[in-house]
Amino acid sequence: MHEKLFFKNTKGGKLVGILSNPTGGKDKLVVVICHGFDTNKESQTYLLLEKALNKKDISTFRFDFFGHGESDGKFEDITISEAVNGVLNAVGFLKEKGFSKIGLFGSSFGGMAALLAASKKPGLRLLVLKSPVSDYLGKLLAEEDNADVSEWKKEGFIWHETKRGKLRLNYSFFEDAEKVSGFEAAKKINIPTLIVHGSLDNVVPVEQSKKTASLISNCRLEVIEGAGHKYSNPAEFEKMLEQVANFIEKNS
Repeated sequence: MHEKLFFKNTKGGKLVGILSNPTGGKDKLVVVICHGFDTNKESQTYLLLEKALNKKDISTFRFDFFGHGESDGKFEDITISEAVNGVLNAVGFLKEKGFSKIGLFGSSFGGMAALLAASKKPGLRLLVLKSPVSDYLGKLLAEEDNADVSEWKKEGFIWHETKRGKLRLNYSFFEDAEKVSGFEAAKKINIPTLIVHGSLDNVVPVEQSKKTASLISNCRLEVIEGAGHKYSNPAEFEKMLEQVANFIEKNS
């Protein structure tokens, strides 16, 4: 059963999600799926994850962050704090719907949002992070866009290269990212956690996940040898997906 649902962030903006509940009940686990930067809930990775989990009678709720997909807001105004707010409101929304067992899956930027959200103790069952950013989010994004941070500050924005062309991204993104640390958040997490990361990731260094995994008290790190940030090799992608789905089933 697929159902498009609408909920709000703390500022009252509309966020949009798709609940896929194969059993129709609310007694089993539901996994909130947090997409990456400048992607959305309809990306192939999340559709395939939904399919894999639904086969195991595990529900999913993939939603669009503020400024992404069908949700309200301008892309240029997104920050990691805004994304964390979206994750926490998604969890709260599902609790209001009657779900009691809730897990989090986050990819890249969404991985950092999920990591930070989990550290705030919202009563989660488990946490899975795929190639998550744990620190230096603003600097990593600046490097990706070959942007000078001082110029970003001076101009107030940069042009971020996306599949939709160049999109404006405000300096508030960098300022906000400097105020948070995934490493500090990791120390506060003790629920079953899996981190998967490609050994050849040239967007987010695998060393970040190695450090994060060492700081979470109940964490397993799976390094996918030869994989990059996007797991573009089908065999590497399948291995990642299998690791994620099996871990979630085991801890559901």
